[in-house]
Amino acid sequence: MDDRETRSPDEKLAIEQERASLALAVAGLGEFEWDMQGDRMTVSPRMFEITGVNAGAMPAEHGQALYRYVHPDDLETVRRAVGDGLRERGRFEVEFRIIRPDNGRVLWVHCAGAAPRESQRVIGVVRDITQRRSEDDARDALVAELDHRVKNVLASVQSLAAQSARKTTSLDAFLKTFAGRLEAMASAHTLLTATRWRGAEIGNIAAAELGGLAPGQARWSGPEIVLNPRATNALTLALHELATNAVKYGALSAETGRVEVKWTPRPGGGFELTWTERGGPPVATPARRGFGSTLLERVTGRELGGEAKIDFAAGGVRATITADATALAGGPAPVRLAAQPKVEKADGAHSGASSGALAADSVKGRKIIIVEDAMLLSLELEAGLTEAGASVVGSAADLDEAMKLVDIPFDVAVLDANLNGTPVTPVAEALRQRGKRFIFATGYGDAAPAPEGFDAPVVRKPYNVSQIAAAVAEAMRA
Repeated sequence: MDDRETRSPDEKLAIEQERASLALAVAGLGEFEWDMQGDRMTVSPRMFEITGVNAGAMPAEHGQALYRYVHPDDLETVRRAVGDGLRERGRFEVEFRIIRPDNGRVLWVHCAGAAPRESQRVIGVVRDITQRRSEDDARDALVAELDHRVKNVLASVQSLAAQSARKTTSLDAFLKTFAGRLEAMASAHTLLTATRWRGAEIGNIAAAELGGLAPGQARWSGPEIVLNPRATNALTLALHELATNAVKYGALSAETGRVEVKWTPRPGGGFELTWTERGGPPVATPARRGFGSTLLERVTGRELGGEAKIDFAAGGVRATITADATALAGGPAPVRLAAQPKVEKADGAHSGASSGALAADSVKGRKIIIVEDAMLLSLELEAGLTEAGASVVGSAADLDEAMKLVDIPFDVAVLDANLNGTPVTPVAEALRQRGKRFIFATGYGDAAPAPEGFDAPVVRKPYNVSQIAAAVAEAMRA
């Protein structure tokens, strides 16, 4: 005979209770019971360990005894979940934050409860899910940042293609030029991937761009200086442009030619890099400025927080690139945009900026300013708007530069929502106070739109001039 059949009802009940207790302990659950008829609340020792609410029986105060520990921002959600759940299904389940009464610590809990039929009691369990919620938040932030970076990369590639096409006269020339620049970007990304995007050392950047071009003809030297991802991309493209020019026309086009690259730290932080060519064909100043020169002088200098200068001396090209401390790895961490609900306008209204139809009349003759920290994107947008008949009357890459533009005459401002890790909110607020129109551009996904509180169209990267034009048209109608 099975021993279980000989157990008394009391023994069976005791075993079941012990089994339930073990299950609750293994699951990390704390229990509570609410006697609605007697208006009493009972909290188990396990629930005390999780929540800090004193164990034992206490006046329920019609449920307020536990509600008082719910985070104020979640209180209405909890009340609605409990009330609607018990009324409609006889049970409820909800996740919310509580504030521990013993130490003030905020933690997330998962609470589930049920009211047995024909009973005036609610029984429930609580589980601490703080770690899981933290992991979810970290994962969401990582996905948003990845989305932001990918879109910025796509936008940069799009700009490189357009700018390369504008400066070349044949398909073959375009393909070679564009492919080379794309390979330079890929090289920078390879270096950054190896360090998990912490940055890249200048020596590695120089080796990647010069190591395979002309063995024995290029030398580079300098102390170990690690650049952040933004500066890594900028310097990689700069060295690529210089090397390409040297192979085509300069020192690396002749066996006797030599290239020497040196860099030194600057007293106030940052670095100075010099590129010197010797032994090549005689040099003359180019009759036409190509995109490579523009990239070096405008993009590289701005992206590195310094400047780039090229001297076409007869004996060989000499370039000097300076950068400030913001180009170095280990600086202040970028400020992330807080995740917000999915919207297309900052106030929650729908934006028509993604229609893709080029509203030529909306930009023709308009005066526009561009606030964008990625100079490749800024240059391409300026070129596209100019071709569409607009006049770009100012551009800025950081908050200080942008604030100097808010009082100049213009029709619409295009604002990058995040300027090298800093929200553009102060500029948007200054423009709103002056009654000036503006639109937002952002590389972040739908979960992180432009700053809240602004009735302005939002365009997401990678964008084209058609989308910007449509957004400008919407802003002008506002």
